[in-house]
Amino acid sequence: MNTLFDKIWDAHVVTTVENGPTQLYIDRLYCHEVTSPQAFAGLRERGLQVFRPDKVFAMPDHNTPTRNQDKPIEDPVSRTQVDTLTKNARDFRISYFGMMNPKNGIIHVVGPERALTLPGMTIVCGDSHTSTHGAMGAVAFGIGTSEVEMVLASQCILQARPKTMRIRVDGQLGKGVTAKDVALYMMSRMTTSGATGYFVEYAGTAIQSLSMEGRLTLCNLSIEMGARGGMIAPDEVTFDYIRGRENAPKGEAWDKAMAYWKTLRSDDDAVFDKEVRFDAADIEPMITYGTNPGMGVPVGGRIPTTEGMGETAKVSFQRSLDYMGFQPGESMLGKKVDYVFLGACTNGRIEDFRAFASIVKGKRKADDVVAWLVPGSWMVDAQIRKEGIDKVLAEAGFAIRQPGCSACLAMNEDKIPAGKYAVSTSNRNFEGRQGPGARTMLASPLMAAAAAVTGVVTDPREMMK
Repeated sequence: MNTLFDKIWDAHVVTTVENGPTQLYIDRLYCHEVTSPQAFAGLRERGLQVFRPDKVFAMPDHNTPTRNQDKPIEDPVSRTQVDTLTKNARDFRISYFGMMNPKNGIIHVVGPERALTLPGMTIVCGDSHTSTHGAMGAVAFGIGTSEVEMVLASQCILQARPKTMRIRVDGQLGKGVTAKDVALYMMSRMTTSGATGYFVEYAGTAIQSLSMEGRLTLCNLSIEMGARGGMIAPDEVTFDYIRGRENAPKGEAWDKAMAYWKTLRSDDDAVFDKEVRFDAADIEPMITYGTNPGMGVPVGGRIPTTEGMGETAKVSFQRSLDYMGFQPGESMLGKKVDYVFLGACTNGRIEDFRAFASIVKGKRKADDVVAWLVPGSWMVDAQIRKEGIDKVLAEAGFAIRQPGCSACLAMNEDKIPAGKYAVSTSNRNFEGRQGPGARTMLASPLMAAAAAVTGVVTDPREMMK
C-alpha cells in the first residue's frame, strides 16, 4: 500500500523524533553560488569539514553572464558570489564545475544529464526548483541556507513528512501541447497554492507519453503550485535516458540498479492523501497574463473578468493586470512582444531548442524583438551544434548565448527593461522577476518561437507543419 514517495522516503529515514521531524539521509546535495556562502561560513565558524564531500556537487549558474564567460565577471556582486563558491569548493574539497567547464550549466539541468541524479535518490539544493530532479523518480526538494549547512555537516536533514497527492492526466495531448502547457493548465485550475503541503506524484497516460525533458519541465514547476516537490515513477523512458551517461552505473552495477529501479512505483492499492484528475484533451497551448504562474489561459482565450470574485480577490487581480497593462476580458492573441527568452531550468534542454527551431526554420526573427536563447548547459550547447540547430537559428536571425540561468531571475546582466513585454519559457512571472518593471508572459518554447517571429502573441499551432 506504499506510494513511490513512501518507498524512497522510508528507505532514507535515519531516526524519527517523537512528535517531531524525521532525520533523513541525503544522497546528493547540489550547491550554487546564491544560497551556499552562509552555509560554508557556518562550517568554518564551527571548525567543521564537509562530512561526505563526494556526495556534494557545486557550480555557479544564477550570477553567471551569458556572454564573455572567459573574461572576469563585470558586475562586482556577481563576481563576488561566483568567486566565493569557487573558494568554498576548493577549501572543502567538493566537486566543482566552474564557468567554461564543459560540465557547467544550470545545476538542475546538469544533474540529470550527467546522471548525477538517479532514481530512488534523496536530493536537496538551496533552490526551490530542486523539484525538477523528481522527474527521474527521486525525492527532491529545495531547502534553506541553514539546512544546506546541516547537510554539508552531516549528510542528513531534519524534515517534517509531507502529505502525498497524485495528479493523473489521462488521454492524448493535442497538437502543440507541451509539458509546459500541462503545468500551466494545472496551475490555472488548482491555483499556485493548490498543492501546498503535498509531495505530488504525476501519473496517467499523458504523463507517461512525455519525454524525459518534458517530465523534467513538469516536475520543475511543481513548486509553483505550492508543492514540496513533484515526481514521476521511473520507466523505460527514464532508463533509456540514463543508460550510458557519464555517472550512470555500468555492467553488473547497472543490472543491480535496474532491479531496484523497477520496484520504484506506487503500489496498485497505494493510498494518497489527495487525488486529482485531468483530461489531456482539455489542455491547449497556454500563456500567462498576470503576475503569478496560475494566471494563465489558452492562447486563444481571454483574460478573465472580475465577475463573481470577492472584494479581496478583485483588488489583487486588478493590481496584477495594472502591472501588466492589460484589461479584463481582453484577448491574449496579438499582444505585443518586445523580448523572447528561451532557457532556464524549466525549458533550457535540447528538446526545447529543437521545438523552437522547428517553428522558426525558414522564417526570420521580427526586427523589433530581442531574443535571448540560452542553453541550460554546455552539454546542451554541444548537442545544439551537433544537430545543426545553431545553423537553423542563425539563418532565422537568432544567436545562441552561453549557458546560465540568464533572464529567469535578473541576478545577472540579462534583464528585461521596465515596461517591456517578454514571452518567457522560465518558471515565474512575479513583479520584477525578470528585471524591475519587466512584464512576463510564461509560455512554452513553441509559443516563444511563434512570438519571436511574429512580434506578437501567436498560436504556435498555426505555424506548425
